[in-house]
Amino acid sequence: MTSDKIDRRKKYTRMVLKDSLLKLLKEKPLSSITVKEICEIADVNRSTFYAHYTDQYALLTQIEDELIDDLKRYLSELNVQEEDEAIHMVERVLTYFATKHEECQTLLNESGDSSFHRKVMDVAQGFIMKSWMEIYEFDKEKLAYISSFIVSGSVQVIKMWMENGMTQSPKEMATLINNLVNKDMYSIR
Repeated sequence: MTSDKIDRRKKYTRMVLKDSLLKLLKEKPLSSITVKEICEIADVNRSTFYAHYTDQYALLTQIEDELIDDLKRYLSELNVQEEDEAIHMVERVLTYFATKHEECQTLLNESGDSSFHRKVMDVAQGFIMKSWMEIYEFDKEKLAYISSFIVSGSVQVIKMWMENGMTQSPKEMATLINNLVNKDMYSIR
């Protein structure tokens, strides 16, 4: 058998296992999901599952890590040293979340594991701190508090936007988030 066939088969198996776990996460928390359930939905046997993952937690970690790596690559292309660039950055993040809507919404929902939420927060906060250290003269501790506040609120807005069907465009939401961060409440009516 050629390595292309094996690679395609591995990719397919991993894809159906990931899809199966995400489907189950829409219904219940990870702690209530068994490998057996994942395998039944994926239509693979348990030995196949264990050839790829040690347990459902390892599968979830891989799903999260792939999304986080994508997000990091996406953010690394941006420079947020001016307000227009900051809006563009937020719009690109929202566009990214829109393209990965089902996975992100599932992983950020209430029954999802909170580790994805924490990973998204860490990536965004790290990106903001790195960018702002170059622009503003805050001490690192104060900047950590400010970026934590901004990222927490922004992630909650993104979650709400996804839960409400993303009726506003990423650009509209980016402008709203940017205005909340950079202007007072009365100027965004």
